[in-house]
Parts: sequence; structure tokens; C-alpha cells
Amino acid sequence: MKKIISFLTILYCCFALGQNQKITPIKIDSFVIEADTFIGFDNFNNYFYTKNNVLFKKTEGGLLQYQNLSLGKITKVDILNPLKVVVFYETFNAVLILDNQLNEIQKVEFSKLETPIMASAVGISGQNKLWVFDALNQQIGLYELNTNTYQNLRIPIKDGVAYYQTDFNYFQWIDKQNQWNTCTIYGRILSNGTVENNSNLQLLESNKMLFSKNNKLYLSDRNIDKCYEIEIVEKSFKNFYYKDQILAIFTDQGITNYKITIP
Repeated sequence: MKKIISFLTILYCCFALGQNQKITPIKIDSFVIEADTFIGFDNFNNYFYTKNNVLFKKTEGGLLQYQNLSLGKITKVDILNPLKVVVFYETFNAVLILDNQLNEIQKVEFSKLETPIMASAVGISGQNKLWVFDALNQQIGLYELNTNTYQNLRIPIKDGVAYYQTDFNYFQWIDKQNQWNTCTIYGRILSNGTVENNSNLQLLESNKMLFSKNNKLYLSDRNIDKCYEIEIVEKSFKNFYYKDQILAIFTDQGITNYKITIP
């Protein structure tokens, strides 16, 4: 009942009171890129995106690129650690670790482990590890890059993973029942309640979330059950990315950066 009330409150805030709850960011700059998918930017203002299954890194000094035709389509790219970019190829059950010049430094083939796993979600964790969701047993684990060993945290996910994000300490996911959950590196599970079905979103710290609906961008604060509409100029956009008070909006024309203060 509590989850239902929380969900209805968020919907009410977003769409009934949304006109009175707004955040107005300040435009910083914009630039043109040709991309299929915008991934985000790192701590050094390098921008990552894909075009025709090639990973690009736009730096102040030029453009770097990486491609691996033998592993098929790129499933996900994790840029949280700029020195260890994680490129996940789900079809071939493999991950490549790239350095800051997009050179290969390590390859992980999960099918060749002593006890094979089938990875369907992979992201960077702390202490030279990767978060991994094993689709075979529907459980979360940690892969140690130095020793090439896998530790199953024995955390089952009975309703699958519809969307996920990772950082050094947490594996966050939204399951197929729209439940938002968090797993710590110690195997503790935290429930964040029900969210609206949406594939275009970003989970933030402190139980907050950015998401889009009908070409509008919103910030949901689950702590106080408030939702804010973010007033951006773009009437249509493909994706967005937020980090360190910078909001990047990706459109057909390129990237527009805004300075934004999250309440």
C-alpha cells in the first residue's frame, strides 16, 4: 500500500502540479556530433557516444575511437572510471576494458570462467571489480579483474532487470514490475519503491531520478515525494546525461549543456 501511495503521489506531482514545480537550468554551450547513442561525459569533460557500432571519445585535443567487429553490437558502455572504460557485448557474453586512449587493456569472457556465467548486466564497481548480473541464476555478483574470479553475492532478482546503473558501491536496477532496488557491495538490498515504466531515465544519488515523458524532462525526489519539470529549450530530444551539476541534452543536432542545481 505504501508503494502504491508513493507512486500515485509522484504521478500527481509530475502531471497535476508540474506546472508550478519547475527548475530552470542555465544554458552553457552546445556543439554538433553525429551519433546514434549518447553515453555521457567523464570528469575531464570528454564526451562518449557511438555511431555505427563504433565507440567515440571526444576530447579537447581531438577524437578517439574504438571498434571490435568480432564481438558484435555494443550493449552498454560504462565511463564512470575514465581510466577503465567498460564496454559490454552481451551477445558474445564478453567485456572489454579500455584505457583513457581507448586501447584494450583486458578482455573478460564470462563463458570461459571455471564456473561459466551468462552476463546480462555489467558495470564498474570499486576495488578493481565489476558488477555482474548472471542471467543463468538470476543473481548479482562481483567479478575481480586482478584475479579473474567471480564472487556470487547470492542476491536473487526474481523479476529480472529492465534497467540498471552501477557505481563503485551500488548496483541499482528497476525490475520488470517497475520496482526500484539497490544492492550494496556487501549484499544488502534496499527498496526504493515503484517507478513509472520508462527506459529513458537516470538514477541519481539520494533517492532521486531524472526521467523524460512526452518530450519533457522531470526530476523526481523520492525523499519528499516531489517532482519538478526541468525547463529546457529543446522540444524534442533523444537522451540526456547529468553529472556534477551539468545536464547534457542529446538531440539530432548534437549536445547542449546546461548548468543545473538539483534541489
